[in-house]
Amino acid sequence: MTPQELAHHALELPGTTDDEAFGPGATVFKVEGKVFAILQDPTEEQPAQVTLKCEPNLALHLRDEYPAVGPGYHVNKRHWNTVVLDSTVPAPAVREMVDHSWDRVVSAMRKADRERLTLQRG
Repeated sequence: MTPQELAHHALELPGTTDDEAFGPGATVFKVEGKVFAILQDPTEEQPAQVTLKCEPNLALHLRDEYPAVGPGYHVNKRHWNTVVLDSTVPAPAVREMVDHSWDRVVSAMRKADRERLTLQRG
C-alpha cells in the first residue's frame, strides 16, 4: 500500500480529518479530534511508515506475523504499532489495521458520538 492509498482510505472513514500537527513530514489522521494514525513520509534511510492504535494482544500477533510491523514509534508501545509501508504487508491487511485503529478510537468516545460515527460508517 502506498502512502497516498493509505491517506485516501483513512480520509474515507467518517469524521476523519488530517493535518501536520507534529510538523512537516508526518500527516496525522484524527477522528473527531482524536489521533488514530500518523503517516510518516519516506526518507533516504527508510520507506514511509504509519503508526496505528491497536488492541494489545492483536498488536503482538501482528508483530509476530509481519516483520514490517513493530512497536509504535514515539507512542505507547503496548497500544500502538508502526507499519513500514514497504509492500511486505498486503494492502488489505494494512486497510484492516487502519480500520481497527479508527474503531479503537471511536469505541472510547461518548456513546452519542460513537453511535453516530458507527452509523455513518455502515
